[in-house]
Amino acid sequence: MLHSSFLSKSNSNKFPLFASAFSPNASPSSIGGSSLLQMGSRVKHKTTNVYGRQAQERVLEEEAPEMEETTPSFKIFPGQAFPLGVSEVDNGINFAIFSQHATAVTLCLSLPQRGELDSLDGRMIEYSLDPRVNKTGDIWHICIEDLPRSGVLYGYRMDGPKDWDKGHRFDSNNVLIDPYAKLVEGRRTFGDPKHKLSKFLGTYDFDSLPFDWGDNYTLPNIPERDLVIYEMNVRAFTADQSSCLDTNVRGTYAGLIEKIPHLLELGINAVELLPVFEFDEFEFQRRPNPRDHMINTWGYSTINFFAPMSRYASGGGAVSASREFKEMVRALHGAGIEVILDVVYNHTNEADDEHPYTTSFRGIDNKVYYMVDLNNKGQLLNFSGCGNTLNCNHPVVMELILDSLRHWVVEYHIDGFRFDLTSVLCRGTDGSPLNAPPLIRAIAKDATLSRCKIIAEPWDCGGLYLVGSFPNWDRWAEWNGKYRDDLRRFIKGDPGMKGAFATRVAGSADLYRINKRKPYHSVNFVIAHDGFTLYDLVAYNFKHNEANGEGGNDGTNDNFSWNCGFEGETENADIKALRFRQMKNFHLALMISQGTPMMLMGDEYGHTRYGNNNSYGHDTAINNFQWQQLDARKSGLFRFFSEVIKYRRAHEVFRHENFLNKSDVTWHEDNWENPDSKFLAFTLHENSGGDIYLAFNAHDYFVKVSTPPPPAKRRWTRVVDTNLPSPGDFVRDGVPGIGGTYKVAPYSSILLEAKL
Repeated sequence: MLHSSFLSKSNSNKFPLFASAFSPNASPSSIGGSSLLQMGSRVKHKTTNVYGRQAQERVLEEEAPEMEETTPSFKIFPGQAFPLGVSEVDNGINFAIFSQHATAVTLCLSLPQRGELDSLDGRMIEYSLDPRVNKTGDIWHICIEDLPRSGVLYGYRMDGPKDWDKGHRFDSNNVLIDPYAKLVEGRRTFGDPKHKLSKFLGTYDFDSLPFDWGDNYTLPNIPERDLVIYEMNVRAFTADQSSCLDTNVRGTYAGLIEKIPHLLELGINAVELLPVFEFDEFEFQRRPNPRDHMINTWGYSTINFFAPMSRYASGGGAVSASREFKEMVRALHGAGIEVILDVVYNHTNEADDEHPYTTSFRGIDNKVYYMVDLNNKGQLLNFSGCGNTLNCNHPVVMELILDSLRHWVVEYHIDGFRFDLTSVLCRGTDGSPLNAPPLIRAIAKDATLSRCKIIAEPWDCGGLYLVGSFPNWDRWAEWNGKYRDDLRRFIKGDPGMKGAFATRVAGSADLYRINKRKPYHSVNFVIAHDGFTLYDLVAYNFKHNEANGEGGNDGTNDNFSWNCGFEGETENADIKALRFRQMKNFHLALMISQGTPMMLMGDEYGHTRYGNNNSYGHDTAINNFQWQQLDARKSGLFRFFSEVIKYRRAHEVFRHENFLNKSDVTWHEDNWENPDSKFLAFTLHENSGGDIYLAFNAHDYFVKVSTPPPPAKRRWTRVVDTNLPSPGDFVRDGVPGIGGTYKVAPYSSILLEAKL
């Protein structure tokens, strides 16, 4: 377990800091000019005006107060207001934290090798900051000489107004995490029940050498139109025993590195990692409740926006996690795979007012960091569905988010971000929707983020649905929820969906052909982490969430799924064959669509959660990748998925830079208005004549279709027929002998390529 500071027979040692004079030495800078700190670097003083009055550096040296014999003696300086967080400066270690409404701030320190993190109460060194000396504008600061350059745990006690109705939640009993802590320490092992109530504190590391990215290291810089995204969970990818990794490597960044060959064999070129910011997997078990048997494995409950999840490191601990995370990114980049992070800036782990879990923002300045309803007794607004809503367009919170994003790009070389419930980021401080949200614009225009993919989940739990109308500045891509719903409905055979299906596979021009937006700004998906897996989409009509402990009331009811004739597992060969055929139909449709395709980890072998469409709290096979099932289906479903992905990447006809025009596609259709017509065929034209013909049959009977004449000197060859068993369902070189007609089987699809 972790070690911390000061062992004392008495309570914490408090050292008030008082001085009557100081020497200002300020240098102004703009918000946009504030630079991001790399861990271990020495910094010069900077100021910014976003936090109130102009910040000033104070250089008065004070004598350290009298201390007990066992208390380390440190020289204390007033410190400087910027950068926020912890920085190494010429005369020591500087601490700076924002709080507009706090009236008293105490820095709490725990030195290395001095105890256990779970037993810190009353055993930390505490320095009470004097607002006359240690405060500039709304920033509290202190500099301490001769502190260790690593291994120190730190936090803050904050006190202030007790006016709940005005949005304040101060409680000086809590030791709070610095929002700008670059590293966070907690329990060392994921899901360790012996340390279920472990505390979390910030830490820093100025001892480690800069990470060696390698002499030949380069960023992949893959154009957006060429991306194939694989949404995945770091822990769940290798946590299962079937991964055959060493116990300490399973479920870690190092474990993901070991399985990069699988990603390459599958053919994807970007991973979208479910949240990897520090979170508490035991948050549901801190009090008796219907979910107190669950472990948060998805991570959508952020404690800190700068620190990588420490228990995803094989070695344990924050410093190890930072290094191992970089090793993972370096390895993925070396394999030509980009790294996109799923980031949660719409809410935090601190829950609601009824059952708060105060670790940081709530106790530092609740009224600034969260949206509160001052017309309703200062209650928290809840547009996230998780009890609180981050006040994203407040200038201070906005700068925190931008600094966090820059940190991940500069320090960890991240290639892009998918923003959870991004419509929250489009709300003003009172929760009302904004037409031009300052944060959304700032992210789009930021120089450091200019090379990054930025992807919105354009809805929230308050009903702000912005698919196709998300404020984008021609930069933002979107999770296309309409694509998901329309494809599900057409493939399963709902009437009247043919036109919508055609619109979606053609790039959703009805949503995105505006200004300078491109087809690839539509992130197309049939399956994502929340909801059914692909197998469950074709095996269940209804959600089965009983294991979640909420009486089946959680998770969406609108799944647009079809169980193919039986609910759940069955030994019926015909139903099983139909299910696998439908999975192949969905995958083919996704990979031939204009736009950016995204698939979910495990769908390549048909992973099941047994009908649970909200499995966030299960650290079991429900979520964990089953490598033995992959092996069993390697030559069947996996082979089909892999071949179709690689086929997409090899043919630019599926990856147009601009929206399709009449010369790009021919729709073989004169029956658009018939709601009972569930068959669609079309040809994508290729400049050199290598046209591709596609047909999708969602009827429950064969459709005999007349194929169009192939381009001159070419003939049609069959590459895909999802009705055929492997390996006949995909033949890369094509099967010749296709005549003027083709019988397309019920619930199946074909792809023909014109070859010389």
